[in-house]
Amino acid sequence: MRFDLDGLPVHFPYAAIYPEQHAYMGELKRALDARGHALLEMPTGTGKTAALISLITSYSLANPARPLRLIYCTRTVHEMEKTLAELRLLFAHLPPPAARSLLALGLSSRKNLCVHPQASAAAARDSVDTACRRLTASWVREKAASDPESTPLCEFYETFDRAAAAGDLASFMPPGVYTLADLRALGRERRVCPYFLARQMVKYANIVVYSYQYLLDPKVASIVSREMQKECVVVFDEAHNIDNVCIEALSVSIRKQTLEGAERNLRRISQEIDRFKATDANRLRAEYNRLVDGLAQRGNLPISDAWLANPALPDDILKEAVPGNIRRAEHFLAVLRRLVRFLDGRLDTENVENEMPVSFVASIHSQAGIDQKMLRFCYDRLHSLMMTLEITDTDEFMHIQTICDFATLIGTYTRGFSIIIEPYDERMPDIRDPVIQLSCHDASLAIRPVFDRFETVVITSGTLSPIDLYPRLLNFNPVISRSFTMSLTRDCICPMVLTRGSDQLPVSTKFDMRSDPGVVRNYGRLLLEMASAVPDGIVCFFVSYSYMDGIVNSWHEMGILQDIMQHKLVFIETPDVVETTLALDNYRKACDCGRGAIFFSVARGKVAEGIDFDRHYGRLVIMFGVPFQYTLSRILLARLEYLRETFQIKEGDFLTFDALRQAAQCVGRVIRSKADYGMMIFADKRYSRHDKRSKLPGWILSHLHDAHLNLSTDMALHIAREFLRRMAQPYDKTGSGGKKTLLTEEDLQNMAQDGMEM
Repeated sequence: MRFDLDGLPVHFPYAAIYPEQHAYMGELKRALDARGHALLEMPTGTGKTAALISLITSYSLANPARPLRLIYCTRTVHEMEKTLAELRLLFAHLPPPAARSLLALGLSSRKNLCVHPQASAAAARDSVDTACRRLTASWVREKAASDPESTPLCEFYETFDRAAAAGDLASFMPPGVYTLADLRALGRERRVCPYFLARQMVKYANIVVYSYQYLLDPKVASIVSREMQKECVVVFDEAHNIDNVCIEALSVSIRKQTLEGAERNLRRISQEIDRFKATDANRLRAEYNRLVDGLAQRGNLPISDAWLANPALPDDILKEAVPGNIRRAEHFLAVLRRLVRFLDGRLDTENVENEMPVSFVASIHSQAGIDQKMLRFCYDRLHSLMMTLEITDTDEFMHIQTICDFATLIGTYTRGFSIIIEPYDERMPDIRDPVIQLSCHDASLAIRPVFDRFETVVITSGTLSPIDLYPRLLNFNPVISRSFTMSLTRDCICPMVLTRGSDQLPVSTKFDMRSDPGVVRNYGRLLLEMASAVPDGIVCFFVSYSYMDGIVNSWHEMGILQDIMQHKLVFIETPDVVETTLALDNYRKACDCGRGAIFFSVARGKVAEGIDFDRHYGRLVIMFGVPFQYTLSRILLARLEYLRETFQIKEGDFLTFDALRQAAQCVGRVIRSKADYGMMIFADKRYSRHDKRSKLPGWILSHLHDAHLNLSTDMALHIAREFLRRMAQPYDKTGSGGKKTLLTEEDLQNMAQDGMEM
């Protein structure tokens, strides 16, 4: 369909549109007009992706003088593929001249794009990267030119390189939409490398879909996203955890294994230096001269040599000369050895230590003789040296890269970080596992360059409530901040707050109650009653793996688990990705065959973040407890202190906000479209408190009636049966009897005319 939105002709790939999609587009257009940032919460299953890409593409086509490029960031490859599928649908509905001129593509790691038979066979991502470098590095290709017999090359990369040199890459990728599968098929058919082709073509694409890390992790962003112009619109989809992604991008952990591996790396690098001194001393001399001129003078590296760049250095520092005492390769190695010895000494502690970067850097200077500027240049100096020594096995050198990453970050930032040294994990105090953690507390440090560089950044998700905390956490000022509700023809969402069991005893996962046999039994009875009454799939979320293990063991000992399995099979998420994938596949098979099943999962786990339980795969989701973070974590305590001092965010406010967004994310898995229906049970007496409950998204709260608060198991069971009976009745999908929930082109024209008459 095609309709007018405040004077903008919008192309939409479906025959009808939801009212909230129309409103969402209106707010998005206002943000684009104002050239500012937006924060938009849109209910789950209401076509957020289709609305976003349709509006931004239409806006760009209608303003040829201001062509906008869209950078669409997703968390997972699965979400990336869904976005590209929506784009393909949209392109099919665009007028032919526009469709023939637009290019949209997905970009992922070599692991997901490589088509070389041997390189792509490696199991780990780092191993695929290394296998690729062995075949494509500039020095490997130089050697092959003189000795082609003994030096294998990648024919796919060679085709790419010839086309790039001839300026002929566009012939491989005419306008259209390219998913990761399309890119791999193109690579095999045309014998060209899809990874490097996509890397090069993102400069010219109108729409690029890739993961958060390509913009938020400075090491990756500097080699992949540096070509993107200011006119890009950046969208972070499913961005409820964006502050955590930012923090992880700038945090580093060092253990004994890291330091032992770094020692091995340094010995290997030392051997390589000795070999080069004997065979090609000029290379080391040339590198020394280049470092005198500054790191920015390295020139443009071949695309196959581009390595993870510096995690933090601003451009002006890169123009400085590298400090004289680390220019010579052997001097730099001596500095790294001293740093590794210093860190090893700091790990030999019996007490927990918490330091700020300034005092930690001062102690490195006094004990190891390494100053702040030397630390700041460590990562790039290592990169330069590994290039000079023609090292391709970069996966073997992860340990020394981690040490240099750590050094550069503490040498660059003085605020927003803590160095926390723990001799053991407080949850397992008998097992010694010392760790130095450089923990970033300020999410704005990673995302600030994105806000500064691009005109419009859109942060959107189904669970951003309470929405007013994000501008403070990320330190930005959105021009548009809005939360939308869901328009429904029937009450197909049924949230309930269960506070007590059938015996009227309160239920909660509060630390002083969670092990109480009465609470455990009541939780088990709740699941048993629901398993007997609810058809198809039931998903249960627990606050942690350890709590899930404990409660499942208790249910087994009480005989409750056996009773539950009389009604449905039970599948369990584990930390192992392969095991969990297998469990999910079998859970779906059990639901497909009609018997139904129960899936036990964990808040903040992989399933809670990215797996949909739509239709018969999820008729009920039970959130056992409030998923607060582990509040004795020293990293969390340091972050809470920083947030209080810097952004005036109270500890309790942040912890409640974080727990409730995780709970909303878990229960939101159950409803993925308006034709779907499902129930949500918040099983903890704390949800009955207004200060907790009010932080849930508006689209859940609008269906949480007073009669569904403070329930016992029996009352919840009665409400569930009534709800399922109601959902079994036929209903009017368009909502023409009352408020319309599906708008046609004609409806939109009438709305526009009514607006003009008013």
